Amino acid sequence: MESSLSRRQMLTGMAGMAGAMTAGAATGEPDTAALRTVYREWLESLPAAPDATLTKHGLTATELGRWRVIEANQAAAVDAEHFYGIGNHALVKHRKDTGARVAEWFGPRGGPIVHFNAGYVDGGRLVLAHSNFPQLPMASSLEVYDADSLQPVSSHSFGIRLGSLTWAVRRDGYWWACFSNYNDNGTTPGFDQRWTYVGQYDDHWQMRRSWLFPPQVIATWGRSACSGGDWGDDGLLYVTGHDAPELYVLRLPRQGMTLEYLTTIDVPFEGQAWAWDRSAPGQRVIYGISRERREIIAARIPAVPDHL
Repeated sequence: MESSLSRRQMLTGMAGMAGAMTAGAATGEPDTAALRTVYREWLESLPAAPDATLTKHGLTATELGRWRVIEANQAAAVDAEHFYGIGNHALVKHRKDTGARVAEWFGPRGGPIVHFNAGYVDGGRLVLAHSNFPQLPMASSLEVYDADSLQPVSSHSFGIRLGSLTWAVRRDGYWWACFSNYNDNGTTPGFDQRWTYVGQYDDHWQMRRSWLFPPQVIATWGRSACSGGDWGDDGLLYVTGHDAPELYVLRLPRQGMTLEYLTTIDVPFEGQAWAWDRSAPGQRVIYGISRERREIIAARIPAVPDHL
């Protein structure tokens, strides 16, 4: 129905433009003013895209537990037996069953580690996004630590790039990473949070593709940007901002360069970075943080309906 309607509108518009050209044939010049009017009317008659609004479908996470971890002001990570608290330049490791701390690492103030962001456990490695926020020029690195001892293993510097690396994950043989820009003094002058993007990179960190965020998600960021993100087992991309207790569900667009927004899930923590508990396949459990309360929180995420 929609395609045939558009076809009829197109034919009508073409007929109107042909008429405007014919009207000027007597003088040898097309009636350009009439052409512009007819073309504008035709454009305005075409179906418009839906408004970019933040919709919810009653999806709410179920809290499973929470623990006080004062260092965890940036992110949480998790593996089969432990969860990890991530601070600006601090890492702590706790047992899931008792909450007992079993390892920690602290970088010196003014040292090379400035601002850890999101992290996740890959085998025996804790992989962390890192930036020099709020310093300028913006620069980032990927830092890898031994998940058992929390001692540094390797580092990959991106140097100066537009945006701070806030999260980076592996999927389907590629790196997927978010470089965030802000609406405060922690971003390159002349840019703002609209310049935040997700990129797909090969093993040499050469970009293959990249996407912008949808405007209704950007509108939730306040002065900050996207703090956490990762792919779900359902093939959808889940992201958080900096302050709102919401998890936004996106997917790669079928057309264009902007990620497609699907829905919002209410979660029991205020944005920031989080991680899937991959040791519980099918359980859809994530670990996030409450920055204000300095807590790590586990929650079960409801499945996203297929019709969205």
